[in-house]
Amino acid sequence: MAILLSLQGAIGQGILWGIMALGIYLTFRILDIADLSVDGSFATGGAVCAVALIAGVHPLVAIILATLAGFLAGFITGFLHTKCNIPLLQSSTLFKDLANVIPLTSQWITICIGLVFSFIVVAGIYWFLGTEFGSCLRATGNNENMVRANGVNTDTMKLFGLMLSNGLVAMSGALVTQQQSVADVKMGTGAIVIGLASIVIGEVIFGKKAGFKLRLTSIVVGSIIYRMIVAIVLQMGLNTDDLKLLTALIVAIALTVPVIIDKKKRLTMYKKLTGKEFENHA
Repeated sequence: MAILLSLQGAIGQGILWGIMALGIYLTFRILDIADLSVDGSFATGGAVCAVALIAGVHPLVAIILATLAGFLAGFITGFLHTKCNIPLLQSSTLFKDLANVIPLTSQWITICIGLVFSFIVVAGIYWFLGTEFGSCLRATGNNENMVRANGVNTDTMKLFGLMLSNGLVAMSGALVTQQQSVADVKMGTGAIVIGLASIVIGEVIFGKKAGFKLRLTSIVVGSIIYRMIVAIVLQMGLNTDDLKLLTALIVAIALTVPVIIDKKKRLTMYKKLTGKEFENHA
């Protein structure tokens, strides 16, 4: 009986969420657009409906109002996608300006500019996190209660940390935009997974116990290796739609390898210790 009730609830939820899936189908399959506003539109519809119901509006009218709010959100997304996605082919960019000065290929110019900005960012982060304020920021992540007990406002630390993090992410997006001469609504899709993959790959190669400066550098190296792996696999004929699967596999392998290596080291150490104990007893 409990199973039947559970299945009935699952069917009902499936139907309700199926409407959302239909909406995604229109953009993802029909229009071939990865709409990043889906999560926001879903929550917006729920919020508008809740406010309308609390205000005494009829449930059907509340659904209509929520749907209209979704239409408005879709209009804004569509307007940004169709009217504000302007190519930068005729605009001056850092990469084009440098190409006019230095006789190098576009690939080498990208490498040079990327190395300069990466060096500045790594050096800047290394210096900042060595200051008193930066130390408080690091301590907040290690032991928030301890930092708060010492009179530090952890909310301020978190706020500044998020601002710094997203500022660097935006900087990366700006550089990529100038390099590609276009800003697209889909350019940030999967960015968090790519970033995590880069961090994990860097840690696997350099180790988690490396110095802080080396750990910062390892993230950039990990990103380079990730992109190289993707480029090689794409050259082998992988469909670009399968990149998310590839990314997931890379992250999974990068997370698994250190655990396996650590277990082997512990097993070897255990065998050595037990062997010595056996010899001592003998």
